[in-house]
Amino acid sequence: MAVKKFKPRTPSSRYRTVSTFEEITRSKPEKSLLRPLKSSGGRNMGGRVTARHRGGGHKRRYRVIDFKRDKIGVPGRVASLEYDPNRGARIALLHYRDGEKRYILAAEGLRVGDTVASGSGADIRVGNAIPLREIPLGTDIHNIELKKGKGGQLVRGAGTAAQLVAREGGFGHVRLPSGEVRLIHLDCLATIGQVGNVDHESIVAGKAGRSRWLGRRPRVRGVATNPHDHPMGGGEGRSSGGRHPCTPWGRPTKGYKTRGKKLSDKYIVRRRK
Repeated sequence: MAVKKFKPRTPSSRYRTVSTFEEITRSKPEKSLLRPLKSSGGRNMGGRVTARHRGGGHKRRYRVIDFKRDKIGVPGRVASLEYDPNRGARIALLHYRDGEKRYILAAEGLRVGDTVASGSGADIRVGNAIPLREIPLGTDIHNIELKKGKGGQLVRGAGTAAQLVAREGGFGHVRLPSGEVRLIHLDCLATIGQVGNVDHESIVAGKAGRSRWLGRRPRVRGVATNPHDHPMGGGEGRSSGGRHPCTPWGRPTKGYKTRGKKLSDKYIVRRRK
């Protein structure tokens, strides 16, 4: 994938960059794998905003992605590489030998016509899903399960990859993209390779309207608000806040630890910080 730049004919095109989409081989999605997707606007089941600055955006339909990779022993051929509006990564449409069709995350280097498989005994090849106990140390992996059979939960973003660095007992030591090293059971599946669309992090919106297309609403700085709306708001003229940075509800930010104790703490060998 490459990034396309524009001549600065308008202020918004001066810094704007887009993907060339040269790896896309099909423009229309597989109808049988489409589902309706309702926009939440950042609200939960009770109607309260739990994720701020979300709303609007272009209408989307959800592509059903196979994160479980549970077609054990049935090879699938990559029929097409497609765009997915719900994630940064590209997706690959697989045609399995038994006639079923499924979408998976497209790994870097996966091409139309390639054959992928899952389960114990599969080759160490990009796109294959294999238990951690059979993956060589130092291999790049993604779409990693935390619980056997639950489906991949870790390392699914565009351009990300983890590394299997060691095995100890029934667990593997996996270095995540954040730098954290975590214990994961060796029976859990992981997909070989790096998630595709590596240049996704280089994309620059270039204008506010493009962020609105994606459903991102404006964020207002705390010092630019009124005292009623934020602890750092108000003041005669421009102020610097007058206190340590905090959230609208007064909780300190920038280094203040908010993570509580979890049962999974024992599986973290080294924290990301």
